[in-house]
Amino acid sequence: MSTRLNKSMMEFQDHLRHSKRIVALVGAGLSASSGLPTFRGSQGLWKNFNMIDLATPDAFYIDPGLVWQFYSYRRHAALKAHPNSGHLALARLSQVPSVEFVTITQNVDGLSIRAGTPRHKLHEIHGSLFDLRCTSFGCNYVDHDNFVDPLTPALGGTEEEFDRSGRKRSMHGDEDTDGASVSPEFTPVKQLDDSELPRCPACGDLLRPGVVWFGESLSLQLLNRIDGFIEQGPIDLMLVVGTSGTVYPANGYVDRVRYKGGKVAIFNTDIEDSVVDGQQEGVWGFRGDAAETLPQALDPLISQVCP
Repeated sequence: MSTRLNKSMMEFQDHLRHSKRIVALVGAGLSASSGLPTFRGSQGLWKNFNMIDLATPDAFYIDPGLVWQFYSYRRHAALKAHPNSGHLALARLSQVPSVEFVTITQNVDGLSIRAGTPRHKLHEIHGSLFDLRCTSFGCNYVDHDNFVDPLTPALGGTEEEFDRSGRKRSMHGDEDTDGASVSPEFTPVKQLDDSELPRCPACGDLLRPGVVWFGESLSLQLLNRIDGFIEQGPIDLMLVVGTSGTVYPANGYVDRVRYKGGKVAIFNTDIEDSVVDGQQEGVWGFRGDAAETLPQALDPLISQVCP
């Protein structure tokens, strides 16, 4: 560790030891170490469908079977991943008795919950792949943390993007006889009837993934709970983990904490040199894999908690 980085770490940990109220803002960069690509970073395609086009209320209205197959694939990928050391460090921080702490996550992968972060200390502002909501206007049924995979028999076999049989396409669309391959075959998209999709046990209508789709608003109730925690008292420290923190509402939380005198520590692979070099007052920057740097940085507090 360089002299400058070592000094920054010592300064950060000294402030950490005296911090009574801490907020963590988490983004996709943390889950990347668990093997999950960022939503926009995987070329934006699933079986040649644009992922962003599938993540809309209109897409679900037009073809719920297609959209549920896409989300079955995402749920399956997230379940194959495991919480990494960064997720576990934040979960342990949530158990430190001397600290009031909440995590605001922009991720929908469920890894923070699976790492052991208590639900009442976790705010999933974009929802979760493992929450299910009823689509009926008159029904408020919600199923939290449903890790069943697949959710229905008809969704079985749709979890993998590519055909795992080993058959490959040739340049002319036929199987190569010499073993040379151009690209793997996509598993076919099924035509599913609505009756084969997840249904609400309360009213019988379709269930949908409990995520915030493009064109939808964030939960006002959830945002109010976050505001309540921030306004309840001074925030001594904000941890910005695996995210730039420059998109609404994340940027607002960082600005509010700094405006009220709180300090900020950024853990990410992409950080401005001026932050890493300590040229921004009240901001520390630790460049690298947050799954590695975060547990080290939080050690003075989380070492008090049994793993």
